[in-house]
Amino acid sequence: MRVAAFTKYDREAASTRQRVLQYLPHLERAGIKVDVYPLLDDDYVRALASGEAPSRPAIAAAYVRRFRQLLRGPSADLLWVYAELFPWLPAAFERLAFRSRKPVLYDFDDAFFHPYDDHPNPLMRALLAGKLVPLIEGAAAVCAGNRYLGDYAARHNDATQIVPTVVDIEQYRPATLGKRQLTIGWIGSPSTWQFVRPSLPLLAELCRGRGVRFLAVGAGAAAESDRFDGMILGPWSEAGEIAFVQAMDIGIMPLPDVPWARGKSGYKLIQYMACGLPVVASPVGVNSEIVADGTTGFLAGDLGEWREALTRLIDNAELRRTMGQAGRAEAAARYSLQVHAPRLVEIMRRAAQGQVRT
Repeated sequence: MRVAAFTKYDREAASTRQRVLQYLPHLERAGIKVDVYPLLDDDYVRALASGEAPSRPAIAAAYVRRFRQLLRGPSADLLWVYAELFPWLPAAFERLAFRSRKPVLYDFDDAFFHPYDDHPNPLMRALLAGKLVPLIEGAAAVCAGNRYLGDYAARHNDATQIVPTVVDIEQYRPATLGKRQLTIGWIGSPSTWQFVRPSLPLLAELCRGRGVRFLAVGAGAAAESDRFDGMILGPWSEAGEIAFVQAMDIGIMPLPDVPWARGKSGYKLIQYMACGLPVVASPVGVNSEIVADGTTGFLAGDLGEWREALTRLIDNAELRRTMGQAGRAEAAARYSLQVHAPRLVEIMRRAAQGQVRT
């Protein structure tokens, strides 16, 4: 069986690695060969991370290349579309997924529809709201990263399944570290660093008063102006991300309670838990499902709850240990590649036998 995967970005984007690339060896062993066709290359992703403006001619060339790929029709039994085919273009362009008459598996792990249906410009809303609905309606199967996204997709396609964003539990493991300064950690991207900023005064206070440090990985140049004593900025890299998480003692995921954040799939929480860290997270969206409050970590709404949760974990090494162990077990049982790769194989096989909906 042959699959053509159309991704938004190439390998340096975490979403591509998490939702597509990490599955490829498992799919290959099951007799499924996947050809990956990214829209935007790693230069684009690096430009976003560094705060630079991506090359407009390169973006235009990428759109033309994808348009031609879809007109030509990939040699495949199934099309695997992640996120969207043509960002910021109308729904008619998304319908090109069905031009070859091959079944489509639609996969998404973020609320990609909200930048369109919540856009402040009414003209943009009129042009683009619902642009992803044709992909969802016409797909032979839909994989949604969490319940919020699954509920949205199920309104348009009853062949929707929840497939969380997962980690390879054999790679993400607790580290045995010597005595060191206790570290509160966050891993993410420049675009999600904004969610951490409201927590920075509290984190600075804890670094000053409790002798801890705060490690922020992947925030990029956007975080340089936010530095305080005890804050360390770690550069993200694929080779180094696991080691950075293993260097943490407590993992955090603050989020605002807004539509876009409710669609997040909680990947960083799963990374922390797989490495045996207790977590503190905002009770927003899937966070409330991933975190067993009081068992694998704490759900914290307001500033007082964040202060209490972090202080309890800082002061109690045994609590950190037991919560970390519980989190590791939860990640292995519910959020691991080992559990969900066989599910994806079965979803793909069934989708490839399905018919395109029109």
